[in-house]
Amino acid sequence: MTAKQKTFYSLKNMPGLNKVIKILILSDVALLTGLGFVTPVFAIFLTDNIEGGTVEVAGFAAAIYWIINSLTMIPIGRHLDKRLGEKDDLWFVILGNFLAVLSVIGYIYSNLPWHIYLCQGIYGLGMAMNIPAYTAIFSRHIERGKEAFPWGVRGALTGIGSSIAGALGGIIAYNFGFSNLFIGVIIFLILSSLLPFLISKQMLPRTGIIPKIQEVKSIESPLPK
Repeated sequence: MTAKQKTFYSLKNMPGLNKVIKILILSDVALLTGLGFVTPVFAIFLTDNIEGGTVEVAGFAAAIYWIINSLTMIPIGRHLDKRLGEKDDLWFVILGNFLAVLSVIGYIYSNLPWHIYLCQGIYGLGMAMNIPAYTAIFSRHIERGKEAFPWGVRGALTGIGSSIAGALGGIIAYNFGFSNLFIGVIIFLILSSLLPFLISKQMLPRTGIIPKIQEVKSIESPLPK
């Protein structure tokens, strides 16, 4: 049994995790694992591959991500709250992850600091779209009385994925180059963008009425093998 099969099997047999929660967790594991390959070596990538790339550039790149992320997250959250149903939330998760894909593709073709800044701005906007939408869907589909366990599972699995990716990121970059590392990251991020499509039928309608969790569970099918 492969590591991926073990992950699906263990999630499938955990009590308190319905299909929506399982798919969202797997999507975030793919997203954060992919990004985890880049984080430990990003500053080295800048200094070795970007003309004029310095530690200062790395600092400005991080600042641009957080500025764009912080300035756009609240308006996006307010917009999503005004929209009834969860289809919009799901699309924001998907599009946010695809923007992360675009930012990593941008790294491959970047050779000047402003290229990196642009990529970081796109990445920040993508995560500002993902986070409010993701947490809204996740929170609505948690079973009452078991709110902490699903978040704990998500935190544990994303932490494991990020730690493994962090350990391997430097090895892959050193032996195969940053371009190949980024291609691997892109594969993970595309997977994180596609997984939410599996729960599109479980999204709540535009009625403005949120059914009880028992009603949500009744329309779910088993997690595909």
